[in-house]
Amino acid sequence: MSESKTNTLWGGRFAAGPDALMAAINASIGFDRRLYACDIAGSRAHAAMLADCGIISEEDAAAIGQGLDTILQEIESGDFEFSAALEDIHMNIEARLADLIGPAAGRLHTARSRNDQVATDLRLWVRDAIDGLDADLKDLQSALLDKAEAHADTLMPGFTHLQSAQPVTYGHHMLAYVAMVGRDRARLSDARTRVNESPLGAAALAGTSFPVDRAQTAAALGFDRPMANSLDAVSARDFALEFLAACAICATHLSRLAEEIVVWSSAQFGFVGLSDSFSTGSSIMPQKRNPDAAELVRAKAGRIVGALTGLAVVMKGLPLAYSKDMQEDKEPVFDAADNLAVCIRAMTGMIGEMTVNEDRLLAAASAGFATATDLADWLVRELGLPFRDAHRATGALVRLAEERGVELAGLTLEQMQTVEPRVTGAVFDVLSVQYSVASRTSFGGTAPDNVRAAAVAARAALAARSGR
Repeated sequence: MSESKTNTLWGGRFAAGPDALMAAINASIGFDRRLYACDIAGSRAHAAMLADCGIISEEDAAAIGQGLDTILQEIESGDFEFSAALEDIHMNIEARLADLIGPAAGRLHTARSRNDQVATDLRLWVRDAIDGLDADLKDLQSALLDKAEAHADTLMPGFTHLQSAQPVTYGHHMLAYVAMVGRDRARLSDARTRVNESPLGAAALAGTSFPVDRAQTAAALGFDRPMANSLDAVSARDFALEFLAACAICATHLSRLAEEIVVWSSAQFGFVGLSDSFSTGSSIMPQKRNPDAAELVRAKAGRIVGALTGLAVVMKGLPLAYSKDMQEDKEPVFDAADNLAVCIRAMTGMIGEMTVNEDRLLAAASAGFATATDLADWLVRELGLPFRDAHRATGALVRLAEERGVELAGLTLEQMQTVEPRVTGAVFDVLSVQYSVASRTSFGGTAPDNVRAAAVAARAALAARSGR
């Protein structure tokens, strides 16, 4: 192996190379190669700043910049040879830079450590990941809004404890997820403000004696500011934890929607139908249409929550500043971001192509005594009963209807009056699911006009945010 492919980073301190097992556990190039573009961007900014501050020559900075451009092209074309012996992406790039431009490459690491370098790279990567996930989540919100607008009047059962509770509209149900995804986007956006500070120039942990301009490199890389404490700059991974926490919450929301799709698309419910694009068949049962995409979205939530838990456990016992344990920060971040992006896109596709069985939804909404609360409210409003008394009377009427095998509207007036003598025929006006849904006009309620207005407002907010 050539000198350039062997890690001589600490050759002056150690007489022998590491054991093969030590090399295997120490190397991170297998996964941190994904940071190559961020690493090259950071090095470009650092070299330019070193030249502007008179720390290296303009000629050396120009050679470094040209060499980094060549390396970027090699990596993106697949021509770059990564070496596990060089441990990580930083040393792989530095070694190749030395091959390309000679001794000038050694000046790049002036006033910089791998500690601030990797912290900078990971912040840049997470920032890009947040921007990508936000765009994906916007598409999901748009797909949900399409369904909400199309089904503002479509009645369905609303559930608590997965038991029929009160009728709602399908559009209202979709808008609940629009709101949840909106909060997911807000969490990621908020996390981005704390990601977007630059560790570059903090060096190993104490700063540097060279007259660097950290504000210049921060601005060049699009950061809002340099981090104020050098110890914090190299050792903080709370930005990664916060990113993973936002991913975990978002994945949980997607998992809840996926669970509903699994249930709703079953033959027993039949509320929705999934397209062929997001279903699979059975190897033995030809009649099966399995909602595998939804099931995998549901499963991957556990994986993403696990990434958060794993990194939190890594970080919990570390003293300041940098420890090699922190090499374990990248794989959970990469894995969570990759899997969340796939889940969001799959959910967007499923929602967009999903068909809604309006007749089946209406039949389910009309069953299970779904207008019992409307009956109780009528007893309060029209007869002046305290709500608890009205609740007990309604419960007795539900029991009576169950015994006769009918819904509440199937009871006769005389049968109702055996429970509450003052009931009049006007009660039947409130026992239809159409009346129940139309009457829920309070702010945030399920009345179709509310749903339409809420969808218009959500669509406007989506457009306004996209225009920023």
